[in-house]
Amino acid sequence: MLARKSIIPEEFALPGLVSRVPRKPVFRDRVNKARFIAKNGSCNLAHKNIREQGRFLQDVFTTLVDLKWRFTLVMFTMSFLGSWLFFAMGWWLVAFAHGDLDSDRALGVDQCVNGVKSFTSAFLFSIEVQVTIGFGGRMITEQCPFAILVLILQNIAGLIVNAIMLGCIFMKTAQSHRRAETLIFSRHAVIAVRNHRLCFMIRVGDLRKSMIIGATVRLQVVRKTTTPEGEVIPIHQIDIQTESATSSNNMFLLAPLIICHVIDRESPLYDLSAMELQCSDLEIIVILEGVVETTGITTQARTSYVSEEIQWGHRFVPIVTEEEGVYSVDYSKFGNTVKVATPRCSAHELDEKPSILIQTLQKSELSHQNSLRKRNSMRKSNSMRRNNSAILMPKVQFLTPEGNQNVAVT
Repeated sequence: MLARKSIIPEEFALPGLVSRVPRKPVFRDRVNKARFIAKNGSCNLAHKNIREQGRFLQDVFTTLVDLKWRFTLVMFTMSFLGSWLFFAMGWWLVAFAHGDLDSDRALGVDQCVNGVKSFTSAFLFSIEVQVTIGFGGRMITEQCPFAILVLILQNIAGLIVNAIMLGCIFMKTAQSHRRAETLIFSRHAVIAVRNHRLCFMIRVGDLRKSMIIGATVRLQVVRKTTTPEGEVIPIHQIDIQTESATSSNNMFLLAPLIICHVIDRESPLYDLSAMELQCSDLEIIVILEGVVETTGITTQARTSYVSEEIQWGHRFVPIVTEEEGVYSVDYSKFGNTVKVATPRCSAHELDEKPSILIQTLQKSELSHQNSLRKRNSMRKSNSMRRNNSAILMPKVQFLTPEGNQNVAVT
């Protein structure tokens, strides 16, 4: 039995129409890859298969400072408890060797340490010696020279433990990255035309009134590259210069500043257009360093921008204004941007064809003028409507019962 033919011809059926519709090129989304520097500045790097673990013990102080707070507090508590218990065992052995634990010497005659009759009393005496409390109930005598040596050793050991642990706590509370929490970066970076050149820009600021002395900003592009010999470099770091690069490259970070990088021939962004930038896997790392004015400690704040966080054709809005003789900074607009006329081509193409930039700016100027004309025409039409409505308002006469005429304009 033959299949029944459709009434509608095959070329006008839905599959045929779909096949003839011209398809637009589809750009696949870039696979989300791990970034090297997080937005908060932490390094996204895991160390595995470290065989020489003993190297960390060679620098015990730095290892203790790098530990998390819960481990540091545990080490702080255990160091004091361990030293007290260790010397308590020593005092108990001294008393046991001298026979002070016998009931015959309960009155404290010829004892090495008066009042040490058990391990508990030896532990309490160890605490009194190390923290210099001295309640007066237990004291050392001149009967045992060895007890005097133990007293000297415990004092020295107690001073060492206090110096290390208190220094560790102080360094953890005064770490440089705590000051970096008030150094902020804009959420997005922008690429726009400045001084007739295509520029990559970010905004940095300091929330505290105490300044960062000798602040410097470094920009690096990190991406995976392959050499002509076939060697794969997973983390290829390329330094890029800022517009205000000087011999010292220091900034006066009094108010939020816009850091600008001119995309020139030496820039790794020179051959990237707006479309190619979105498809690339590069990451731009920003490092801000300086000396804290109040403590003199060097601090460092870091962040990074991937291709999705770079806005092409945008510019940061101004946030510093002068109000009654005082400069005011509105941090609510710190990361706000506005669209500006920017060519979508790369900086390389702009250098070869400068007319692209001129045409883009002319189109922007024309569109701006047209928008102004539309606004003015709308304002004029609205004002004319109001005037005509006021002129054409009729006058209504009201007659009172007495016959008087009261005229009211409505």
